[in-house]
Amino acid sequence: MADRLEAEWSRHRPAVFGAAYRLLGSVAEAEDVVQDVWLRAAAADVSGVEDLRAWLVTIAARRSYDVLKSARVQREDYVGPWLPEPLVTGPDAAQQVLVDESVSTAMLLVMETLSPPERVAFVLHDVFSFSFDEIAEVLDVSVPTARKAASRARSRIARARDSTPDAPRSERERLLLTFRGAYLNGDLAALIELLHPDVRYVTDGGGRVTAAQVPILGGQRVAEVMVRVGQGRWRPDRMVLADIGGEPALVCVQDGQVFSVDTLVIDGGRIREYRRVMNPEKLGHLRAVTFG
Repeated sequence: MADRLEAEWSRHRPAVFGAAYRLLGSVAEAEDVVQDVWLRAAAADVSGVEDLRAWLVTIAARRSYDVLKSARVQREDYVGPWLPEPLVTGPDAAQQVLVDESVSTAMLLVMETLSPPERVAFVLHDVFSFSFDEIAEVLDVSVPTARKAASRARSRIARARDSTPDAPRSERERLLLTFRGAYLNGDLAALIELLHPDVRYVTDGGGRVTAAQVPILGGQRVAEVMVRVGQGRWRPDRMVLADIGGEPALVCVQDGQVFSVDTLVIDGGRIREYRRVMNPEKLGHLRAVTFG
């Protein structure tokens, strides 16, 4: 039984982690959930479990649901804007995880606006193909209530998709590389050209490092701030193009340590929103990653 469980666990761990990360938006919290699931599975008799993957994801969803409800209170006390904890995907990833739109920064920010039941119902149904009978058991509600939660989540996510510009991966990479050159060179005119006039610059420092506690707005102002920051104490030794949450991003490295991870929203070929995670508590898991 132990050998079988270990073999099955290796195969299903990415799904367990993926469910927890989508629900919590935190690598550290998702890893804690994975550990809890493993301990419970190791102590259980799984010989009668027909679909072990679904059983493991169910446990992860229940544990994540508990964490998610308590996290609501913690988020209210969070200093400054909150951004999801960066998840390394692609060739730099230490472990594989199911990657789709639902692990992107944009989608996780939308899911932050959902209630915990809505978020659980959406992830389990639309990502993991759980039935509403199974979702109702996780949420401890009736099947119609579970169905309504998923429907409300889907409607809100659809509205967000309709209002959020999208761009091909190639365009994202091109803009990030062009931005990197202008940022490192302190080229104000080039940055203004790259930024949308109504751009938002969002920085998540979590009160741990110096960061703007409200978004900075406007192309001219954002460009000026970026020049000042990029040429000052936060000037990176290098900015590496990486795959974060299934999309291109810039990882900023200084003295061999990651100090920020940047993603963006593009509108009409210009940067409409620039998001920078600087909170060191959200970057600790990146210390073991070799980028580039």
